[in-house]
Amino acid sequence: MESEWLDILAHLLVATVAGGLIGLERSYHGRPAGFRTHTLVCVASSLLMLVTMYQSKWFTGAPLDTVRVDPTRMAQGVMTGIGFLGAGVIMREGLTVRGLTTAASIWTTAAIGILAGVGFYSAVLAGSIVTIGILTVFRKVENRMRSQIFAYNTIIFGRDDYLSEGEIRALLSKNGFSVANISYRLMAKGAQLEYRMTIRTMDGGNIEKLSKTLLGLTSIVEFNISMAGD
Repeated sequence: MESEWLDILAHLLVATVAGGLIGLERSYHGRPAGFRTHTLVCVASSLLMLVTMYQSKWFTGAPLDTVRVDPTRMAQGVMTGIGFLGAGVIMREGLTVRGLTTAASIWTTAAIGILAGVGFYSAVLAGSIVTIGILTVFRKVENRMRSQIFAYNTIIFGRDDYLSEGEIRALLSKNGFSVANISYRLMAKGAQLEYRMTIRTMDGGNIEKLSKTLLGLTSIVEFNISMAGD
């Protein structure tokens, strides 16, 4: 009996360490779901899998032929149920969506907790190392990669003093941007013309360059440049 409790404790300690290490990385980068959240997710997943691993101990009052918990179905239930927590950390700030990586890390942590629950410690170690590596090393690689930067740009002109679409495209091109799409809207009871577009560039410094150019145009009533993030 004592060896069984020590074995259960070992499962939970491994889950605690694995979840805590992944959570520390998230907490360090200021994410809302960090150290405690990831640790709890991993431990909870391990606990639920322990129900299936030790079902002969929990259901002592009934024969195993009538009471049987399928470990694979329990794992499927854990991975499905963890979706509500992942959805809770995905936030939309204006036109930018944040929290997708944290949601994915929570889902991965749940999988690692399941492995800890069944005692597959080598996979727990490998999964933890790979996950932490993706969250840290890949971040540095991603930051150094030359990639397109997308932003949402809104420009509002007065009805009697505005630039045409061709002039807008030429202005953006001069500042290092290309236009992915563009739409028009007449607003303020016909007194203002609004352009909405998705723009892209290969140089982050062009954002400030464009904003200074737009600030210098007296015909612009209002403009907004919002970075598209994940």
